[in-house]
Amino acid sequence: MDSRADDPGPPGAPTTLAAIDVGTNSLHLVVARVTEGGRFEVIEREKEPVRLGSGPGDMKRMDTAAMDRGVAALDRMRKVAAIWGAPVRAVATSAVREADNRDEFVRRAHTEAGVDVEVISGVEEARLIHLGVLQALPVYDRRILLCDIGGGSTELVLGHRGEVLGSRSLKLGHLRLTDRFFTGERIRTRDVSAARAFVRSALAPFVHEVEHHGFEVMTGSSGTIEALMQLAQPDLRVTNAATFTRRQLADVIERLLAADTVAERRELAGMDPARADVIVAGAVICEQVMDTLGASDVTVSDYALREGVLLDTLARTGGGPVLHHLRDVSRRGVAALAALCDDEPEHSAQVARLATQLFDASAVVHGLDEPCREYLEAGALLANVGLFVSHSRHHLHSYYVIRNSERLVGLTDTEIEIIALLARYHRKSSPKETHPEYARLAPPERGIVTVLSGLLRVAIGLDRGHEANVEAVSVASLDPLVIIAHPHDAVDISLELYAANERSGLLAESLARPVRVEAPTGAGPEIAASPR
Repeated sequence: MDSRADDPGPPGAPTTLAAIDVGTNSLHLVVARVTEGGRFEVIEREKEPVRLGSGPGDMKRMDTAAMDRGVAALDRMRKVAAIWGAPVRAVATSAVREADNRDEFVRRAHTEAGVDVEVISGVEEARLIHLGVLQALPVYDRRILLCDIGGGSTELVLGHRGEVLGSRSLKLGHLRLTDRFFTGERIRTRDVSAARAFVRSALAPFVHEVEHHGFEVMTGSSGTIEALMQLAQPDLRVTNAATFTRRQLADVIERLLAADTVAERRELAGMDPARADVIVAGAVICEQVMDTLGASDVTVSDYALREGVLLDTLARTGGGPVLHHLRDVSRRGVAALAALCDDEPEHSAQVARLATQLFDASAVVHGLDEPCREYLEAGALLANVGLFVSHSRHHLHSYYVIRNSERLVGLTDTEIEIIALLARYHRKSSPKETHPEYARLAPPERGIVTVLSGLLRVAIGLDRGHEANVEAVSVASLDPLVIIAHPHDAVDISLELYAANERSGLLAESLARPVRVEAPTGAGPEIAASPR
């Protein structure tokens, strides 16, 4: 027996995990046992074709029957994971991401299937796929072009040594392309030509990034890529790390077009019957990616999004290292967005520093954990990105910018929502259940937003003049909560004290105790923050 399976990692880390990929075409479950060094051993796989994104309307709305299928599949997969005692993390991609009624599906998944679904951005999807592929193929030290063809979108990633150099999520999926070009019984030559031109046009904006960074090897993940591999080499037993060439793909496409009905394609050697109606679209996408971006062959990865989710979850739960520290990734995303949109980064950095000091000093009162500290820091750094749009109501603009940015990789949808709401509530109205975005959060997360917003408001008051006059904060009393603002070089901080006290109401309400902000003189013994 491999003794590594008996070493699940540090105390408190999970011993089994489950990930569900809520895709446009299918739902995939993988259950894994955590092994030595933060790796995993797959012990169960399930797949159910539900086609959440099928039908007219370019995936703007999931119909009731599709949602019924999806929720039922989630319920079954949760029960399978429960057999192994594995906590479930589910992520949803383009079909749910683009649907106007995505909130209804997420609500039904929670109430009817007991599964909380994270709706991830296309860029985050690409990052997680990249993370999964790097565990399946020995390409970490090589510059790679990754292509993952889903039902609703195609993710493209340029990566090297675990870093994403560039990525793009394109509305090119085998279901989407089939619905647009191949709805008839027979495949017409003019439809193939039109589909090729459409794909080339969608790929054009990514060509410059590929030319700038370059790549040594093209890798492919997803069921479409594996299906093309099986068609290229029907006798292949294992697809992982196998390679098909552009010439082999041309032969596959020639056979697919010669067998121009779904029934005929099902009879082809190596064909997955469930993909016979969408494989032509998938093949056209792969063909045009190779031709437009300059790849001569594709190396197949059996690992993709769901395995990336497992590794990402391991990093979050302390189960072991992945390729780089998860929070380093998210911090870089926060810094990039702030650099793009914030005209006063020094003020935002000062507020973030004071807010996290206040978080540490008052930890015994609010009882929040380390991730919440990181949300507060991110919310402080991004609170003013809405000024990029307009000063008027900029807190609302900040919410919109954060919520819709593709730079915040390494964060879940819920984490991005919390950070965006901190920016939303750093001024003006307090959190209210009549605000739809706040109301959608679970009660514990609403509590987090309220407390952190209160801390952020006080920290903003302590830099009212944008001159960094307050050097540090500490706490002298817990009830009432007396915050001590230490001036820099004995400067006058009366304006900062006034502003902080004016903005302390939300913090007092959330902690259910009076809050005062004072200068050091005359204060009692101070409660130091935990060292970090």
